Amino acid sequence: MASFSTATRSAATVTAHPDEVWATLTDPDLIAHLTPFLHRVTERGEHWVWEMTRVPVLGRSFSFTFTERMAFDEPDRIGFTHDPAAGTGHESAGVEGWYALAPHPAGTHLETSMAITVELPFPAVTRPAVTAAMKGVVTLMGQRFSQNLLHHLGARTA
Repeated sequence: MASFSTATRSAATVTAHPDEVWATLTDPDLIAHLTPFLHRVTERGEHWVWEMTRVPVLGRSFSFTFTERMAFDEPDRIGFTHDPAAGTGHESAGVEGWYALAPHPAGTHLETSMAITVELPFPAVTRPAVTAAMKGVVTLMGQRFSQNLLHHLGARTA
C-alpha cells in the first residue's frame, strides 16, 4: 500500500442567502445526497463518518469509510479534520479542509479547500498516474456537487 494525495480549492458567489447555504452544508443527509460517490454521512456528535461508494482509480474501484471531526463556526466557517475514533481500526482515507461563507450583495460567497489522502494498492512508482486519476475524480465530484448544490438551493452563480 502506498499513500496518495491531491488537493482542490474553489470559490464562487451563489445567489442564495448564507443561511440557506449554511443549512445545506451542515446537513449530513443532504451532503450525501448532493455529493457523487458518497453513499452516506452519519453524524456522531462532533464526528461525521463518510462512506464512499466505489470510486474509480486506474481501472479499479475502491470504497472508503473515514471519520472527520467537524468544527462549525456559524455562520461563516466549517472545518473538517481526519480523526478516526479510537478502537475503530485503521482508515485508509481522510480529508482535511474547510468551507468559508460570506454574505455578498448577490447572495453568498462560498470558498472551499480540501486535501484528500488515500492508501491504495498501487506501487509508489505509479504516483503520477494515480495522482492524476485522483485529481480527475475530485474535479468531477466538485463539479457535480456544485451543480447539485445550486439546483437544491434554486440558485445560480453570480
